[in-house]
Amino acid sequence: MTTSSEDVLLQVPQVRYKKGDGTLFLMDQRLIWMVENRDTVAVSHSYADIKSQKISPEGKVKVQLQVVLHNGVSSTFHFTNRNGLQAQLADRDKVKEMLQTLLPKFKRKVDRELEEKNKLLSSNPALLQLYKDLVMTEVVTSEEFWVQHASQYTQKQKQQPQDIGVSGAFLADIKPQTDGCNGLKYNITPDIIECIFKTYPAVKKKYVENVPTKLSESQFWTKFFQSHYFHRDRKYAESKDLFTECGKIDDQEMKRDIQTGVDDPLVNITEFEDKTLDEGYGVANEKTNVTSGTVSQAMIKRFNQHSIMVLKATKKQENSEAEAKNVPKQNGNVSEEKPDDGHVAKKQRIQSKITYEDLDSPSASSSGGPSLSLSKVERYLHGPMPDSNVEQLNPNEASSVLRGVLQETRQWQSRHPSTSLVTPAAAVGALGELSPGGALMRGFQEQSLAQLVPADIENEVRNLYLALCELLSHFWKCFPPSTPTMEQKAVKMHEALHRYHTAKLKPFEDKLIRELSPLSHHLTKHLNQLLNAAYQKFSNWQKIKNR
Repeated sequence: MTTSSEDVLLQVPQVRYKKGDGTLFLMDQRLIWMVENRDTVAVSHSYADIKSQKISPEGKVKVQLQVVLHNGVSSTFHFTNRNGLQAQLADRDKVKEMLQTLLPKFKRKVDRELEEKNKLLSSNPALLQLYKDLVMTEVVTSEEFWVQHASQYTQKQKQQPQDIGVSGAFLADIKPQTDGCNGLKYNITPDIIECIFKTYPAVKKKYVENVPTKLSESQFWTKFFQSHYFHRDRKYAESKDLFTECGKIDDQEMKRDIQTGVDDPLVNITEFEDKTLDEGYGVANEKTNVTSGTVSQAMIKRFNQHSIMVLKATKKQENSEAEAKNVPKQNGNVSEEKPDDGHVAKKQRIQSKITYEDLDSPSASSSGGPSLSLSKVERYLHGPMPDSNVEQLNPNEASSVLRGVLQETRQWQSRHPSTSLVTPAAAVGALGELSPGGALMRGFQEQSLAQLVPADIENEVRNLYLALCELLSHFWKCFPPSTPTMEQKAVKMHEALHRYHTAKLKPFEDKLIRELSPLSHHLTKHLNQLLNAAYQKFSNWQKIKNR
């Protein structure tokens, strides 16, 4: 029921929740839904607990609004106004607009670490089940779980994500949409912005200088696409354009790159003509004079500049990875080593082209590996061989062995006669009674243990094994406890095993006695053996420690 101190900001009738009709209320502190003709609150969500809201897409038959909480739980409300679709949309829009104004006021700052843990649990079902078995049953605390039992998952999450390269058509993939007023609307993502900054560092510099002091982010990208679209050859750009300076900087960079050339000695980037004959045959290459300043040349220039910037971004990434490996550097005069470094690089490049690893000699490839230290080379080459040093028995030992064999054979002849054995009729009767369905095996069915166990019991046994193995792995790592920290951890893990036995294993055994009494002992026998071995190890260590 609602309290008298709450104010109703909005009331929307004819709202369905889980096949039940009722009324949706937006109060001053929370959102509630009450069943029709009742004074009972069935759904109540505080505005501080609401993370976001979602609405059904246009054209869908049902007009719905979904409220998503911070813990991942969601509630969906279906608007069923009897006046038709337009009335349903109007009711939904009222609730949506009211929530848009209320949620920022109550929005709380959720701990970022808590959100990462929640995301980690939702993406790893095994870790979530382990969390339920250990933390929710109070076997271990939440802090101990994340430090000890979930460390491998958190380390994987902390790994540096792979840097995505720049697509050659990332600008062409941005398809503009018309806004209905002879204008174009561009939808860009953070990945596209990152690609633009990598390809055009001058644009990134302009972004830092103008956003948000002089221009908003939307205004900046509007000017960028206007300049890039209407002046894509960068020859007829106006002087008042914000990105005119960027074009000049790109031209200077490209001239510098052309003058620097390519470091690869096997590539001649300045030669563009095809040759059918080699030099010295009296045939001169005809060079056609191309008029400069055409639009096609400007486009080719832009393509080349784009390719150069992409290669530069890749090279910067490789250099940063090489610096991160802590390569030792030698002190010396840098100017004197530059020609030698270039000469060595050229040799290495040529050597890499003419050397094939699969054609190297075996001696060269194995020279750096460890050598075998063999005491008997013959046994290594030919395998085990009979040893020449065979011990010989003396005559007295041989005669005693012979006498023992003769005595055993005489005793074998004096064995009991066949009349003293079980009669055939009695043997057949005993076999029938001990067979499935016999007098002594009435409660037995000829099925394997896996066929007798239901699927839900099998899943519970699997979860019990996962939780116990996780605890036992940390318990056995504490032995031998050589430091006080290890001793404290051993005591904590021993207590955790006892809590696990009481909170998880014992209730499961009681459940098996009620539901599967013939199999109760077989299913948990190994689990008890693992626990008893750990208890015995801890007891022995305590006895040795108290001496």
